[in-house]
Amino acid sequence: MSEFIAPPCHGVIEVLYQDEHILLINKPSGLLSLSGKNPLNKDSVHYRLVQDYPSATLLHRLDFGTSGIMLVALNKHVNGLLTQQFQQRTIAKTYTAMLQGLVADNEGVIDLPIAKDVDNFPLMKICHNTGKPAYSQYQVIDRHPKGESTKVIFTPVTGRTHQLRIHSLSMGHPILGCDLYRNEQSQQMSSRLLLHATTLDFIHPVTNTKMKCICTSPF
Repeated sequence: MSEFIAPPCHGVIEVLYQDEHILLINKPSGLLSLSGKNPLNKDSVHYRLVQDYPSATLLHRLDFGTSGIMLVALNKHVNGLLTQQFQQRTIAKTYTAMLQGLVADNEGVIDLPIAKDVDNFPLMKICHNTGKPAYSQYQVIDRHPKGESTKVIFTPVTGRTHQLRIHSLSMGHPILGCDLYRNEQSQQMSSRLLLHATTLDFIHPVTNTKMKCICTSPF
């Protein structure tokens, strides 16, 4: 598969919180988290941030089409401390998503293991033999009156690649605008991936205070 070339992103990075140790930002949809090997994919969250914050390092990524909260370390020591929180799964995240169709249950848990799809790189797949455990909780917050779509809050318990997108498809309700895990209608129902990182809870690595960042979904 040829390397994806990202179209120009005119969205801006919004700083939600800043101190001498960390940044919390709102990533626009249509921007890579990290620059690619191809020089045409130089523009990214990291590339933009280091222009103003030369020591900035990303602690996690959001997919190209996903918008919302990202946590950024401003020095190596803080990066190490926050990386431990990610590894220990003490950082809690929620996402807002718009799914195709009418989700019947008001809440639920998706428990389906995820593995690399070696025949269709870079896709992932549900595989009970080789997949790693993957758990996603969801709660319905709104349903389109005509049954065309359902808005949900996802709480990923694990953090597998493409987890929310592939779990949504496995429910029979793909995320609108998704170009990888879709059906003919779901991708055409939105010009962007309707997935937004909405909340991020963690312990400040220096002050040890509880931090809860909220970034309202644009859809």
